[in-house]
Amino acid sequence: MTTFQLIAIDGSEPSARAVDYAVTDAASRKESPHFYLVNVQPALPTNVTRFIDTETIDDFQRETGEQALALAKAKLTASGLDFSSHILVGEAAPTLVEFAQQKNCSQIIMGAHGFGSVVGLLMGSVTVKVVHLSPVPVLLVK
Repeated sequence: MTTFQLIAIDGSEPSARAVDYAVTDAASRKESPHFYLVNVQPALPTNVTRFIDTETIDDFQRETGEQALALAKAKLTASGLDFSSHILVGEAAPTLVEFAQQKNCSQIIMGAHGFGSVVGLLMGSVTVKVVHLSPVPVLLVK
């Protein structure tokens, strides 16, 4: 039976390490999971969107998301693992958790950006929010 895992991708070095971990871990398993590579683009504020047409905004978010996903997609393609990539729009943490629930993911894998715990809490870290909101395990990769 195939399992599903979400890898949160923001184009950063920590998210690239999360992909590396997932590839290495999958190689040690009897059956590799299907990976959902997910990039979440922030919704633009209405004071911006009222001056720009929807198609331009959609193109911008898609292009930005594809740039963030490019390295992760290349790594998973090279490894031969089963994956799909998704660009979503919204607040990152609840959007990631909701997607993981909709797709019956058994785990969310994220790169840890290395902020101290106090700084992360004060800044409203996406990682902290995902850990708080998620009903499934969240694996943080340093």
